[in-house]
Amino acid sequence: MPQNPPPKGMSRTARKEAGDSRTLPSEDQQEMEPSFLSDTLTFPPEGFQANRKFTSFTPKPPRKPRLERTSSLDELFWRRRRLFRMSQECLVDTAEMSSSNRSLQGNPPGVLRLAYCGNHNRDQESLHSLHKASETPHTGFFYSCENKPQLSKVMPTCPPPSLRLDGTFPSLRTANRIDLNCADYRPPSWSLCAKAGSSWSDTKLHSREMVCDNCSAASMKSTFSLLTPLRIRDVRSRSYLEGSLLASGALLGAEELSRYFPDRNIGIFVATWNMQGQKELPELLDDLLLPSDPDFAQDMYVIGIQEGCPDRREWEIRLQETLGPHYVMLYAAAHGVLYMSIFLRRDLIWFCSEVEYATVTTRIVSQIKTKGTLGICFTFFGTSFLFITSHFTSGDGKVYERVLDYNKTIQALSLPRNIPDTNPYRSSPSDVTTRFDDVFWFGDFNFRLNEDREVVEQILSRGLETDLSKLLQCDQLLKEMDNGTVFKGFQEAPIHFCPSYKFDVGRDTYDTTSKQRTPSYTDRVIFRCRNNGDIQAVKYSSCLGMKTSDHRPVYGLFRVKHSTCCWPV
Repeated sequence: MPQNPPPKGMSRTARKEAGDSRTLPSEDQQEMEPSFLSDTLTFPPEGFQANRKFTSFTPKPPRKPRLERTSSLDELFWRRRRLFRMSQECLVDTAEMSSSNRSLQGNPPGVLRLAYCGNHNRDQESLHSLHKASETPHTGFFYSCENKPQLSKVMPTCPPPSLRLDGTFPSLRTANRIDLNCADYRPPSWSLCAKAGSSWSDTKLHSREMVCDNCSAASMKSTFSLLTPLRIRDVRSRSYLEGSLLASGALLGAEELSRYFPDRNIGIFVATWNMQGQKELPELLDDLLLPSDPDFAQDMYVIGIQEGCPDRREWEIRLQETLGPHYVMLYAAAHGVLYMSIFLRRDLIWFCSEVEYATVTTRIVSQIKTKGTLGICFTFFGTSFLFITSHFTSGDGKVYERVLDYNKTIQALSLPRNIPDTNPYRSSPSDVTTRFDDVFWFGDFNFRLNEDREVVEQILSRGLETDLSKLLQCDQLLKEMDNGTVFKGFQEAPIHFCPSYKFDVGRDTYDTTSKQRTPSYTDRVIFRCRNNGDIQAVKYSSCLGMKTSDHRPVYGLFRVKHSTCCWPV
């Protein structure tokens, strides 16, 4: 006899006691049942299946899986950030809810709300957990009523040090001490220029013409706190006479010249060396660039090379490594195997104008330009400089060819181009050396000694007691300069060193080959200035330690004075 099913309200234990013989589902199976199903199963009536008509059903094949490309790291990061923003948008404050929404008005103010989405029971649990989280204190970060994450305030352990008017802290005073050797470089006096600090108002900045009408005054206050402002019209009016004493509108003039060079003198180092095309460079260049005789380094270094090494860049790097970080390469140029590099002190680079260079080839037959001239010019504090390095025709008896090389150079060297001539009234269109205030000409001029080798070796064998005046009487260059055929207006410092040509490579002996060439002063450094006495030779010597070539480098140290009246206004 069929038993009546127990009522729906009975529990599982009561049903068991009532004698319900049906198999009851387990607790895990009950949890998996959907919420819309009842506890009992109801079957359709018996005549339902007989009266229902079934239609044929053809199953469809499963769809192919959709292949998607792998997301990049940026896309994954963007998606996570978007999900985070969407979750933050669900946290809505009571004050930001619309007046028509009455579903969340019963909650206390100041507690984060969740917008109604999805299961209502799950939202209630989330609200309950958030309400508990808002009541517990946090040490890291927390959510404010404005729904923005904020970090907890960090309190300083001690008050910050007081700031002085010159921008220095007393606690860091030991780190800002000035070396005694650099005591001349005093910081500018801030009493002369007003300090545009945070106490200045926008109206005050506008009254001093320090801020434009359409620019932010707040951004200009910090920049004017330490540096003197420069007007745009002053910057745009700068010219190649920058640093001159008489040029109108120049940003650098007599005040800067007096500050850096109180005696109006700068030190210039000029060197020339025929490297004989050797690939190997000397291990150290200190003996050449940094001789031990002067106590201080020079302000400018100019090095001219003839028959330079194949790797010119490696040579320039070696020069920079020797001079160190206090110097920068102002300019470097090449004409075949003729090289010239100019290095300047880093703090003086701003006082130079645009640099120009030109070349002249004296031997057109040769494909490799081994003979010719390279010239570089610029202005420094308003004084125009011209540096020329040359390699003239070789040979003991080819004096006339060397004179032709000189004449071709002064006529064909097209300098200056854009740099204005500081004194056009004393310039000559047929001589490039007359267009500049100070000119240095150096190189392998190949002028020889008109004397037998035996006589020259006998004079040089006397050692320290050698009287070089007898050798210089036979010098071809000095004779031609006295006659006025070459280097008109140029001077040369007294020579107190042995001939720089021709040595055996790696040895201190002169040519021991079958040619037995006569030692000669082929490498020279000469100079010319418009005003007498502006160039003073401090030292003129050769570097005997450089033995990688058959020539010895020759260098000169000069003191160059800046004239105050080099051109009319």
